Amino acid sequence: MPGRWAIVGAGACLLVACGDRPYDPRGVDHDETLLSVSATGEAETRPDEARFQAGINNWASTAREASAETGADIEEIVAALKQQGIAEENIQTRTVGVQRIDWGDRKGQFQASNVVAVTVRDVDKTGAAVTAVTEAGANIVGGPDLRMSNPEKAANSAYGAGYKAARARAKAYAEAAGMEISRVLSIRDAGGAQGNRYLPGAVPTAPPPVVGPGYPMAEQSMDASNPVVVGQTNSAVAVQVDFALVPK
Repeated sequence: MPGRWAIVGAGACLLVACGDRPYDPRGVDHDETLLSVSATGEAETRPDEARFQAGINNWASTAREASAETGADIEEIVAALKQQGIAEENIQTRTVGVQRIDWGDRKGQFQASNVVAVTVRDVDKTGAAVTAVTEAGANIVGGPDLRMSNPEKAANSAYGAGYKAARARAKAYAEAAGMEISRVLSIRDAGGAQGNRYLPGAVPTAPPPVVGPGYPMAEQSMDASNPVVVGQTNSAVAVQVDFALVPK
């Protein structure tokens, strides 16, 4: 009987030795070493469109009168935008409001507001559009927010730069360890930012705080004599890449 158990035990050991190695969920083979690398990539792109808000605040003794004046004024502002070549579909009402003033010098009067959001498809015409609404009587002007009409396309070069940086870093690690890159196991998009816009990654995470242009409902006027300087918008993304390394 003892001899029989000895044979069975030896057979079990032999099966384990001859069988496949246990599966590694990380994807590496028994002769490979896993290397996880994080890197960032950046790209500069010239914005090709601008968005800003323009509107009017009026005060009168009655809500009806304040609303009527504001409605007439916003029509002039919209007409001025159309004269600048801004299509109607690129002008959208953002806020309309009427409120009674219970404080200050205008106590007892009514304030009516109407604000439109404007998209300028030719970014170089932004300054002229802002000047036009100001001359038409707008006393609420906010922005502009300079951006790319195709943000994903603008960020593609940053994604590529991020992967190249990750591979270069992995190569440096491999050489220091006397190894070389065998293959890529996985690539994870960790998201990033494009100007003041959040670029989501593959794994949902809380976006970083974004500080953009404010649009206060108060008397405000942009200096129409100042040109809009378009400049460049930075796209910055992060990637995480898993590499398999093997001995040289």
